[in-house]
Amino acid sequence: MASFKMTGTLTVIGETVQVSDKFAKREFVINDGEKEYPQDIMFQLVQDKVSYMDKFGVGQEIEVSFNMRGRKWTSPQGQDKYFNSLDAWRVELVSNNKTEEVPDKEEVEDDMPF
Repeated sequence: MASFKMTGTLTVIGETVQVSDKFAKREFVINDGEKEYPQDIMFQLVQDKVSYMDKFGVGQEIEVSFNMRGRKWTSPQGQDKYFNSLDAWRVELVSNNKTEEVPDKEEVEDDMPF
């Protein structure tokens, strides 16, 4: 399966949705920053990756590594429909034209002198 990367400004961070006992997902949207035809692209994080968005805030520039997935669904009337999803597997903060992986909150040391 091919993987892709996209950079943009984080515009929406959704809440974690527990779809079933064994499946959770969280959606977020980034804007690609194009001047003439800007695009708002929705991604999803699943399972243990839903907490990745806890490290970020709306307005930050991020780079998303993701896989494209597609599936077929047949309605009760026999009509075939196709769905796509962009499954993020890494999210990094973009800083000074390079990306930095944001550490978990537990990994950040308190270096305040008081």
